[in-house]
Amino acid sequence: MAKLYKIQHGDKAELLIENLELAESFFARGKGLLGRKSLSPNAALWIKPCNNIHTFFMNFAIDCIFVNKKMEIEKIVSVVKPYKIIGPFWKASSVVETAAGNAEKWNLQVGDQLYVVS
Repeated sequence: MAKLYKIQHGDKAELLIENLELAESFFARGKGLLGRKSLSPNAALWIKPCNNIHTFFMNFAIDCIFVNKKMEIEKIVSVVKPYKIIGPFWKASSVVETAAGNAEKWNLQVGDQLYVVS
């Protein structure tokens, strides 16, 4: 099983995601969330490196949070439904895919700082 991380937001270290799975191998990045029936609201997939995604053959909508190498948010694309292509976003170096609606619920904005912790 892959090591799980957590994502915190801003200087207050507000915990956003308890179960962050890292996809950095060629196979893991290519597979992404394919084959899953849903994604828990407190889980996410961090695809690294990545500046564009597709949702072909997915079974549910997601929020995509594109971040740069400093983990600053460059672009937020909310409620991405299946069979869409998103990006590329040239300033982004990775993307966090989470349950649809989370970015709005967390009030995330472009420029916000995220932190990944173990």
